[in-house]
Amino acid sequence: MPEQARITRPPSPLWAAVAEQVTWDAPVESLWEPGPRSGRWFTGGRLNLSANCLDRHLPDAGDRVAMHWEGEPGDRRSLTYAELHEQVVALARALRGMGVQPGDRVGLHLGWLPETVVAMLACARIGAVHAMLPVPLPVEPLADRLEQLDLRVLFTQDGAWRHGAVLPLKARADDALLAAGSVEHTIVVRRTGMDVAWFEGDRWYHDLVAATRPGPGLPTPAEAGAPESLPADHPIATVPLATKGGQPVSIVHGAGTMLAGALAVHRHLHPGGVFWCAGDIAWAVTQFHGIYGPLAAGDTAVMFEGTLDVPTHRRAWEIIARYDVTTLLTSPSVVRTVRGWAREMPELSAVPSLERVVTAGEPIEPELAQWLVEAFGGGRLSLGDAWGQLELGGIVRVTGLEHRAGAGAPDCDLDIVDSAGEPVLDDTPGEAVLRLPWAGTMVGVEGPQAEIAERHWTRHPGVYATGDLARRRADGSVAFLGRTDDVVSISGQLVSLAQVREVLAEHPFVQRAEVTWRKDTSLGRSLVAAVSLSEVAGPDPDLDAVAVELMEAVRETMGGLARPRAVLVLDRFGDELSSRDRARAFATLATPDRRGGPREATWAQVLAAAGHPVT
Repeated sequence: MPEQARITRPPSPLWAAVAEQVTWDAPVESLWEPGPRSGRWFTGGRLNLSANCLDRHLPDAGDRVAMHWEGEPGDRRSLTYAELHEQVVALARALRGMGVQPGDRVGLHLGWLPETVVAMLACARIGAVHAMLPVPLPVEPLADRLEQLDLRVLFTQDGAWRHGAVLPLKARADDALLAAGSVEHTIVVRRTGMDVAWFEGDRWYHDLVAATRPGPGLPTPAEAGAPESLPADHPIATVPLATKGGQPVSIVHGAGTMLAGALAVHRHLHPGGVFWCAGDIAWAVTQFHGIYGPLAAGDTAVMFEGTLDVPTHRRAWEIIARYDVTTLLTSPSVVRTVRGWAREMPELSAVPSLERVVTAGEPIEPELAQWLVEAFGGGRLSLGDAWGQLELGGIVRVTGLEHRAGAGAPDCDLDIVDSAGEPVLDDTPGEAVLRLPWAGTMVGVEGPQAEIAERHWTRHPGVYATGDLARRRADGSVAFLGRTDDVVSISGQLVSLAQVREVLAEHPFVQRAEVTWRKDTSLGRSLVAAVSLSEVAGPDPDLDAVAVELMEAVRETMGGLARPRAVLVLDRFGDELSSRDRARAFATLATPDRRGGPREATWAQVLAAAGHPVT
């Protein structure tokens, strides 16, 4: 790696206070040392993430509730730190008994269940690397992901609740495993009670854990459940980025580095009480800041399995009130959805316990922020706007929250630069960069296009280039404007426009395709596809049917968030416009799928929409 591919300035001194909050098996010799990328953190220090989330709290807080869990159908469980510790130790013993070693890969094809948290912490306890596989993934992309990960063990469920229906997770996993030969054991959580097929290597979760718990009078095999002492940069989780250049890229996070980042942010976000991250478990923000942060701090976290419209649209208010939630972390897309429901719900009232709300994953528009403060807090809430990246371990920067004594997050010294790396004037768009290293930064990159992630450090020497467009307002605040590459955040999840374009281009109906995005009242951003049709579509195709077919092709391959919400059929593509002007014209002309109207346009209409003279 070139010498310049690193951050050259030392980190914020506040990281020393964060390191003091971590329980180390071996002391840290150096907080930070300069080196490739963002340098090396906590050299000499050894620790265990699971022990930091559980064991260290047992002497003084073993009876404290670690998590209140609520299922979509309304079932509830609460686990103390002692109870959660017992379950994690039992599963760690079981995994070790199955031959899982430090560095082995374990897939979690699970919804947000207590068993999911237990599995994450059990993997961390023995040094295995976990990878979350989203519940809604169709069979084909699930099989692709399994093949890429080279898993030793896969966790899944018999079925998963989703919008009041049951998804057949075990059946999907079985089909996907036909194309992935590395998995030796499939561990199945009984969630819905539905019938499932059974194959060699399948194990019920409850049987596996019960078999490792010592019976009355039997000795406890302490060494089998003991936490593995690991270096701070030992890989503990791998998280997929949006596909780059048609190839998958995954970010690897370290046990101590990710923990430090989660703790640093949590102590700034949460003044005390009960913490709830209202987001899907597959969202990296949920994993880092909804689980590791609260548990490492010894707080009580709320964990909700389902969607907030089941059984009624009041579910969010009910959960906050039931558990006396004081801090809520969620995404603007969730807030937009809840606001849409609220318009049909009379007599909504604020929840007295709630003190602050933080949104992450994408910028929140002022009118939505105002509605949030009024609807949930009666105008008295503190509202924070969080920014971060998967590569940085989640949230890095939060604006809008008052600083409590000793609770400020370490500074990353965010700046905005032009293409030459020089700072720009206020109100001038540029690329956001970090001039100071951040402890939660990834410790590795995997995949055929892994070198793309290295460009964070090579594009502008001496800083971390985020790839996010931003501008600094006159009051010093920063507005994030989107991406410099072809990746867009949809409901907090990164989606590659190039990959969507490839899926569409491979469809027999399509001769050529382009994909862009535009603002969306419910998702924040949604995708727009423009296509020209091939002869296979026929001389007079039903354009509504074609649009639905293309949308579903993307959904089945990449999942629902990647599905274009509008498809525009063109007579041809010309070369007169820049990519930016084409994108603006497509977004203007395309009809959303939830409205009536024409599906087609001529290239002359595209030129007119872009303000280009038509000849």
